[in-house]
Amino acid sequence: MAFLFLPYWYNVTMRVPTIYLETTIFNFPFADDAPQYRADTLRLFAEIKAGKFKPFTSEYVTRELEAATDSRREDRLRLIKEYDVEVILVSDEAKWLAVAYIEAGIIPQSYSNDSFHIVAATVNGLDFIVSLNFRHIVKRKTIEETELINFREGYKRIGIYSPAEVIDNYENI
Repeated sequence: MAFLFLPYWYNVTMRVPTIYLETTIFNFPFADDAPQYRADTLRLFAEIKAGKFKPFTSEYVTRELEAATDSRREDRLRLIKEYDVEVILVSDEAKWLAVAYIEAGIIPQSYSNDSFHIVAATVNGLDFIVSLNFRHIVKRKTIEETELINFREGYKRIGIYSPAEVIDNYENI
């Protein structure tokens, strides 16, 4: 008898994977100075439109986008509606976990919003975080150390990836 090993997020009912879109994902569709990141992000949005993923973001992302003063502000905010991105409100539970990440030295206090992005996805049981923030989020140290704290606190594993790692490849991650 052969056994089939499936990714941790796979459900035999073929549940659509849930993804958290961090702030950078709303910026790069309009980034003329980063053509590969732009192309990858646009492909990610196309896969969302095709129903391959159920997208989420958080109130922290919407606050960051609303605070922008450049000419693309409204375009970024429009992506949330256009792609039916569900906005998560951050709970007290999430705030507590974010503080744990900061106190552990995983995310610097001065970049505390980055910890809120990770915990919003974690406490809501999402499958992946998709980000182009390589400084504090899509980084081996962050991935490994948040996973340890999440495991210790009873949360499931959450994947943290760039769009290039997710598009056309989520079955293998």
